[in-house]
Amino acid sequence: MLAAPASELIHPTAVVHPEAELHPTVRVGPYAVIGEHVKIGPHTTVGAHAIVDGWTEIGARNRIFPGAAIGLEPQDLKYDGSLTLVKIGDDNTLREYVTVNRATFAGETTAIGNGNLLMAYVHVGHNCTIEDRAIVANAVALSGHVHVESQARISGVLGVHQFVRIGCLSMVGGMSRIERDVPPYMLVEGNPSRVRAINRVGLERAGFAEDSLKALKNAYRHLYRSPHGFQEALQALAAETDPHVTHLRTFLEASVSDATRRGPIPGRI
Repeated sequence: MLAAPASELIHPTAVVHPEAELHPTVRVGPYAVIGEHVKIGPHTTVGAHAIVDGWTEIGARNRIFPGAAIGLEPQDLKYDGSLTLVKIGDDNTLREYVTVNRATFAGETTAIGNGNLLMAYVHVGHNCTIEDRAIVANAVALSGHVHVESQARISGVLGVHQFVRIGCLSMVGGMSRIERDVPPYMLVEGNPSRVRAINRVGLERAGFAEDSLKALKNAYRHLYRSPHGFQEALQALAAETDPHVTHLRTFLEASVSDATRRGPIPGRI
């Protein structure tokens, strides 16, 4: 166990519980508070006035900016005080006043992967999962049980309904209302939100080959521009061998069949 020692990297006004486990390279700023059950990995920085509490595990090289509140109780009336978790991977940036709540029921986890950017005032509710290299812009509120796949881009000042899933490499426009699943690789915006096009710029920046871009554009036309029904359009995609189209189809099939999910956002009307 690497108990938090007094060191020049921990500001003298910070409050670090003696049972907290901090790697010797962790930096803790003025008036920050680190709770008893917290574990923090190497070269992570906790900014001034930030709070890290509860059963929270944070990996290496994370930057937690001033005023963030990580690992506090969920905002859920069903929470009964049980041991629930927050787990954060490596190389994440959590800007000013980000809040990440623990899960609701015993043994459950709110999880953030690796390389994510959460801008100021983002709220990550109980039981959420954010995979890797996602960008969540200022003042986005993720309700409970939201799942954000890798490399999704969520623009600012919007809310995401409980149990919604946001697909990989999708782009969500600012101030949209996201009450249903956002399909992977698509650009979604509006209130009510609608699928507008494939996220071509984002896919090109991610290094997608032209063949995959054409396959996804064709899939978009089947799903949102053809006269056929949605299920018929999904069946038409089954013959497509591109792995990204396969992921899109699998995502949408689960969205319409899984009772815990809210169904996919439709195309333009």
